[in-house]
Amino acid sequence: MFSTAGTARTAAATATTALVVSLGVVAAPSAVAADNCWPGEANRWYCHNVPGSPVFGTVGDNHVYPDPNTVVGYLNTDPSWFSCKEDNQAWVGGPHPTRWLLTTADNGAVGFVRDTDITSETDPVPDC
Repeated sequence: MFSTAGTARTAAATATTALVVSLGVVAAPSAVAADNCWPGEANRWYCHNVPGSPVFGTVGDNHVYPDPNTVVGYLNTDPSWFSCKEDNQAWVGGPHPTRWLLTTADNGAVGFVRDTDITSETDPVPDC
């Protein structure tokens, strides 16, 4: 026995599958919250970061701010330590689009890392 209702359902399912495949629609992975940065010794906060992250120089006399035009070194380790964070600085994007964190590069130069180069949640790090 031949059913037109069954044929219509099969055709609709095939069309839906073809549309999903042609649009490249895939299920998104579940969101996982980033680990928080954690306190360490000597007023340092440790955070997971992207190895090879650039460390940018500083500007300012009484208060230090990031200089987004000057790379002074790199962080090749993960995790790395940070002293404090500065908000309302040069745009970097991400969840904290104007946040930079003060640290020391592997070569000993003091500077700032963009928040987008840190994979841990940086909210716990104190303000500078």
